[in-house]
Amino acid sequence: MTIEDIIKSNSPLAIPKKTVLNILYTQNIITEKFSELLKPYDLSEEQFNVLRILRGQKGKPANMCLIQERMLAKTSNTTRLVDKLLLKDFVTREVCPDNRRKMEVQITQKGLALLSELDPKVIEHELSFSNNLNSEELDQLNVLLEKFRKQ
Repeated sequence: MTIEDIIKSNSPLAIPKKTVLNILYTQNIITEKFSELLKPYDLSEEQFNVLRILRGQKGKPANMCLIQERMLAKTSNTTRLVDKLLLKDFVTREVCPDNRRKMEVQITQKGLALLSELDPKVIEHELSFSNNLNSEELDQLNVLLEKFRKQ
């Protein structure tokens, strides 16, 4: 189905507008499906992203700046996200011994276990979208999206 059909446009869209609408619509579908996947775990996409960032630290603590830097959604309130993960015992937060103004955050075993449980479901989610394209097309799509983002 074309984006014109989806938005019920009676006239053809200019290519730049059509492209942006296609990307936004696709992103919304991916986000909705991913939110459905996380809902049973009472986890938001942003909280999931923080957990993955912390797992990537391989046992080393991360400060709030590092987490914010690596977030996909740069507008996320990192402190609020970490607070919510603390309440669920998915992370710990301590004052940095070298700089008392900094907080260090680490993923807990409970957080790692949750990610291990979610990993195959996330892979399945990603494959459900990429299965319609072969690996050459996926590479090309990635190159084009990266090129499209350059301003």
